[in-house]
Amino acid sequence: MNRNPNPNPAADTPATEPPPRERLAEVLDRHTVPGRLWRAEDGKVRCLACGHRCLIAPGRRGVCKVRFNRDGELRVPFGYVAGVACDPVEKKPFFHVLPGSDALTFGMLGCDFHCAYCQNWITSQALRDDAALAPIQPATPEQLVAAARRYGARLMVSSYNEPLITAEWAAAVFAAARPAGLLCAFVSNGNATPEALDFLQPWLAAYKVDLKGFNDRRYRSLGGTLAAVTETIRQVHARGLWLEVVTLLVPGFNDDEAELRDLTQFLASVSPDIPWHVTAFHPDYRMTEPRPTRVADLIRAAEIGAAAGLRFVYAGNLPGRVGEWENTRCPHCARTLVRRHGFAVLENLLVTGNRCPGCGALVPGLWNYAGAAHPPVSEGAGSRGPRPVTLNC
Repeated sequence: MNRNPNPNPAADTPATEPPPRERLAEVLDRHTVPGRLWRAEDGKVRCLACGHRCLIAPGRRGVCKVRFNRDGELRVPFGYVAGVACDPVEKKPFFHVLPGSDALTFGMLGCDFHCAYCQNWITSQALRDDAALAPIQPATPEQLVAAARRYGARLMVSSYNEPLITAEWAAAVFAAARPAGLLCAFVSNGNATPEALDFLQPWLAAYKVDLKGFNDRRYRSLGGTLAAVTETIRQVHARGLWLEVVTLLVPGFNDDEAELRDLTQFLASVSPDIPWHVTAFHPDYRMTEPRPTRVADLIRAAEIGAAAGLRFVYAGNLPGRVGEWENTRCPHCARTLVRRHGFAVLENLLVTGNRCPGCGALVPGLWNYAGAAHPPVSEGAGSRGPRPVTLNC
């Protein structure tokens, strides 16, 4: 999950005021509309947005805390952002989607998981953790599209919190973004349902899944199940959406060699052309005991992925320190096609098509710039980064 660019924990409040979560819930509940991903069931509502499939009684909330039953109708988040920025597409990370382009990225509040190492906990754990308080800004799809045009973005991406639980809002934004020529994408934990994917598919071009390990017991400690996420990976690929997968490598949690072999062999069984990003952990939120991921850890994991048959393996979060594992290479002749340093694209040989200029081999991805001028290569390492975005009223 991408880090939210503008977290802002609230200060302590007087004891006479309502508890912070109650105040935030009141604010968020005013920014809701009737949902589309639900059905009535036994006097309750069955939410279909994520793999929890919560059965919610009147007056109650789902696991995510932001979808709730009001008088027999599911209310869902709509019409605000808690984070918005113009990010390099490499930050998502998407390495096979318009390299060097910018993505207008927006997020709301809430998540259906409760990962102890979440970097976006200020927004993702809203209504679950009293310290997770972030300001929200009313917004319209048209404002976000206008901002994307103003900042020169080529993509519109829902991220920062878990976008599945705010799918109706994302679909409304994407419905405005697609006619404006923007590619639309999700950055998600992958705890999807077929119903949610059906709902989103008309708008989506790309989907990034966080595969947080390959151990179901540990997955359940984060609030999900391994089976639900692996099924999402299969479903996204089968639907023809461009798919990239990320695993944050946490020492002592998911870095066992046997587990990494199982994980990468699974991905290769779906398709050896799925890009797999293995990224570096640093202590955050409630998981502060494991040491930070080292370069050697990333390279070991990347080598396991390549040995499993994955043709596009990337090591991230430690720019300039992992050698060729930052670059896109031809799977046939090994020529470097896209050379990177962190978010910076230093060389791109795929600007005119999806074939290696050396041997002619097909390189899967979304490389087409639809007639627009492709982004220039960066002048040097570190020359690209997130940009704050102001939404015009």
